[in-house]
Amino acid sequence: MNLTQKPDRPVRLAVRGLSKTYGTGAQANRVLVDINLDVHEGEFVCLVGPSGAGKTTLLRCLTSLMPPTSGTVALDDKVLNGPSEQISIVFQEYTRSLLPWMTVEANIILPLQARGIPKKEATTRVEPLLHSVGLPGTARKYPWQLSGGMQQRVAIARALITEPEVLVMDEPFASIDAQTRLELEDLTRNLQQERSMTVVLVTHDIDEAVYLSDRIVVLSKNPATVQEIVEVGLGDTRDQITTREEHRFAELRSHILGQIRAAQSRGPVPA
Repeated sequence: MNLTQKPDRPVRLAVRGLSKTYGTGAQANRVLVDINLDVHEGEFVCLVGPSGAGKTTLLRCLTSLMPPTSGTVALDDKVLNGPSEQISIVFQEYTRSLLPWMTVEANIILPLQARGIPKKEATTRVEPLLHSVGLPGTARKYPWQLSGGMQQRVAIARALITEPEVLVMDEPFASIDAQTRLELEDLTRNLQQERSMTVVLVTHDIDEAVYLSDRIVVLSKNPATVQEIVEVGLGDTRDQITTREEHRFAELRSHILGQIRAAQSRGPVPA
């Protein structure tokens, strides 16, 4: 597999020597060990690995929702010491992240109101954004009036309303039916290209990782290290039918599955 980096794009996120351990002494649980990774401007990167490897923990460290035990995460060459306004997050559990007693509009403008932007100004951004995620005319509805896929579109809209440089997504389509999942994959990739965003997405679905990514980061068994970084090379224009029928797609899927299975069979990283 081609592991070549993208020298023509500036580094947006730089992870250096990142490790995370829960607890101390005999009760210490090492989750991440010496993670080193560059994510480039406008790049779509997926994180995959064995179940329980620490993918979500890595995302939390990338977004400064959780401090690493050691190492650093830098955004545009500036080391992060707390959450950045330039990074937005979409969680898996949209039923927990959206507030059911607030309208779609009210949910979406929450990040702007938290930054002190007046409600009147914030609401002017809502309808164009709802149109871009395929939900025109739903601003006055409540989340419980929408399907699961529609609710996740609202969560994506809320993440985008601040116009972030980096969008981080933690298995955002895992709780959605198969057909809607394909639609949201296309939506996410289209939004990423239209807005030239950098996207980092965790998934257990290898096909999803191959379809969406410019590069795929394969993590080892817990405690996780970067086992391999795979260049996808499927081009910018992708289609759920023709792209998945390409020989390259099947080759990548088999290779990554093999890497994950190999990771599961290996012993823990030495202390």
